[in-house]
Amino acid sequence: MTPSLPASPAARTVPTATYRLQLQPDFPFSAAERAVPYLAGLGVSHLHLSPVLEAVPGSTHGYDVTDHRAVRAELGGEAGLRALAATARAHGLGLVVDLVPNHMAASPTHNHALRAVLREGLESPYARWFDVDWAAGDGRILLPVLPARLPEVRERMRVADGQLHLDDLSFPLRAGTEGLPLPELLDAQWYRLGWWRLARTELNYRRFFTISELIGVRVEDPEVFDATHGTIVELVRDGVIEGLRIDHPDGLADPEGYLERLREATGGRCWTVVEKILTGAEPLPPTWPVAGTTGYDALRHVDGLFVDGAGADEMADLYREFVGRAGDRGGSWEATARRAAYEVVTHDLAAETGVLTRLAERICAADPELRDHAPWALRTAVRELLVRVPVYRYYRTGDESVLTPEAARGAKAAFAVEEEASAVDTVRDMALGRLGDGLEHRAFRARFAQTSSALRAKSVEDTAFYRYTPLLSANEVGGDPGRPGIGPEEFHAYCLRLARDWPATGTVLSTHDTKRSADVRAGIAVLSQCPQVWRELLDEVAGVHAPDPHLAWTAWQTAFGFGTPDAERIGPAVLKSVREAGLHTSWTEPDPAYERAVTDFVAAGPGRIPLRAASEAAFALEPHIRAHMLGATLVQLTMPGVPELYQGTEREYRALVDPDNRRPFTVGEDDDRTALVRAALTVRRLRPEAFAAPDSYAPLTVTGAAAPHCLAFARGGPGAAPEVVTAVTRLPLRLVEAGGWQDTELVLPPGRWVDLLDGEREFAGGAVKPVDLFDARPVALLSRRA
Repeated sequence: MTPSLPASPAARTVPTATYRLQLQPDFPFSAAERAVPYLAGLGVSHLHLSPVLEAVPGSTHGYDVTDHRAVRAELGGEAGLRALAATARAHGLGLVVDLVPNHMAASPTHNHALRAVLREGLESPYARWFDVDWAAGDGRILLPVLPARLPEVRERMRVADGQLHLDDLSFPLRAGTEGLPLPELLDAQWYRLGWWRLARTELNYRRFFTISELIGVRVEDPEVFDATHGTIVELVRDGVIEGLRIDHPDGLADPEGYLERLREATGGRCWTVVEKILTGAEPLPPTWPVAGTTGYDALRHVDGLFVDGAGADEMADLYREFVGRAGDRGGSWEATARRAAYEVVTHDLAAETGVLTRLAERICAADPELRDHAPWALRTAVRELLVRVPVYRYYRTGDESVLTPEAARGAKAAFAVEEEASAVDTVRDMALGRLGDGLEHRAFRARFAQTSSALRAKSVEDTAFYRYTPLLSANEVGGDPGRPGIGPEEFHAYCLRLARDWPATGTVLSTHDTKRSADVRAGIAVLSQCPQVWRELLDEVAGVHAPDPHLAWTAWQTAFGFGTPDAERIGPAVLKSVREAGLHTSWTEPDPAYERAVTDFVAAGPGRIPLRAASEAAFALEPHIRAHMLGATLVQLTMPGVPELYQGTEREYRALVDPDNRRPFTVGEDDDRTALVRAALTVRRLRPEAFAAPDSYAPLTVTGAAAPHCLAFARGGPGAAPEVVTAVTRLPLRLVEAGGWQDTELVLPPGRWVDLLDGEREFAGGAVKPVDLFDARPVALLSRRA
């Protein structure tokens, strides 16, 4: 085993920039180790690794953890991870690791803890690991793993080696049951094997969103926390790991309590960010002991800079005209999201609302003042309040900013009788922690919040984003399709808040979870500057028959953003989009004929026709798309926060939804973006003080007719003069249509400024014309000359 590394000095605990690598059996630690010299040359300070603990064999993502005690053998084991850390350290890099505290693989074959519970039931020391409603399952855990109903597969079951086998599945047996006849043996277990479709309504363990293959873990229990974090904590204390990305904290019963315990366990040595999706102006809870988020809020603000709001409204009108009632009734974003929420809470999350209803029934039964609430009324109140939570979840007891009186009034509209509507007030008081602090009261409060986050994620990210598609670039995690554009003033205000409150938060543009890479989104976003071009393109390809107009709109826009016709990559992404939308087919109720029609359409049209070259007008958009790509990249790399590059995005990178964006990393050819990335990351490493202080961000003044088309800001040390200036071109097509820069001027801070992208160019402090600043490229990165 490679010797332990010394703990990193405190100064290294905050990265200057990270680079995300997707580990998998085809790209293990040794492959990452070979990439270290190249990645160090880019200028990042840390490598960000996807989950490293033992996972389901063959997993290409690692979020299906099976054993927290071991580093994943398929990646090279702990020795391989330590060797990677040593090589990285030799090149001046540290490691950040993705940590998955909320869930494990619900695999009876591979999850050692779950397997023990299935064998020993409540007597197992692992029984406390999982949120299981044993009473709802008649004292057993439902395992919805059978490919068909039990009578249809029973003949394929056999007992051997002390286990129950079905095809490639194996299940442990309760002691003393091995010799029983099969029907009696099945009834004698601590689990009930069921058809996979039963998960929707009958599941009695907490899961990740609606994915029954991932079982929730009770890390709020100190013993469970210690058992599931021991290996990671040891690696932190040994200096192997210097940072942690916390996956899906909203799934936890007590996110803040978990983060406090994690900070205590790691001795505060880790730079820690949380995958927290903030809605609108929602703030990150200020008491959380973290550096900030993983950066989806930054993604929304950067993307919004390069969207023309008025043009986006035109695209929405055109979308409704084109799609008609073929989409989600052709309505607004808000109406689409609300309808999706109702569908998900009543269908996909029926088991979760059932748990909440049963908890509410038990709480009411124990309180003489509440006993008259009927179960149906409590169930309705739970559903109506859940769909009215405007964010992913609440955190504080009594948080009326989320479960408002207005939300309660809206929920009561579902009741015909006012007296029955009082169940809403009762359920709201339960969720806000007003009715008591007993075990079941606390359980209801936590499960309501956990279910709220699952509902938001499933209904918005995984349903509504695929149903309302005027401008697909806005349909990204944390995005707001109803308001995709953001002006310079709003962006500056956001950055000033980050610099003040969360200067070490994460920022991203592309991740393993983005539905489209930043470059694909840039290609689509440019359409907000020219809706008429999109109309003309749709007219040109109208002869390619599509199953329905909503599918046609989505597929052609996907192809336009992707840039090149490629049915093998565009096809699966489009098929996934129609399944997620659930309008004509779905993952659980597929329509084979419709799906064949989708595949045929993509192969005949979007996967074959180079749409961006289909007309002179579309071809002319390429320079404007390029300006968006470079501008977004430079802004993200130099704005407040710690920027992350997703693998391959240091150069032009077009990828669609997973698994397309999770292919093994390879080093590609440099392009003009690579030079920009190296320049920005190098200046961050050389002048970290200019990017880290709370007062290190300063918007720069732009005056003149075209001022809204230039975004510029300076970065500088605490109380010191600015050291670095970023300036980018916004909405260049609209700029050209308006007559160019004309009398516009950007005011640089005093001093002499050298162009880091072209060392031959210098500018003096004071007024400079964007036409001169941007004569070679649509962005500029300037550094003060000493």
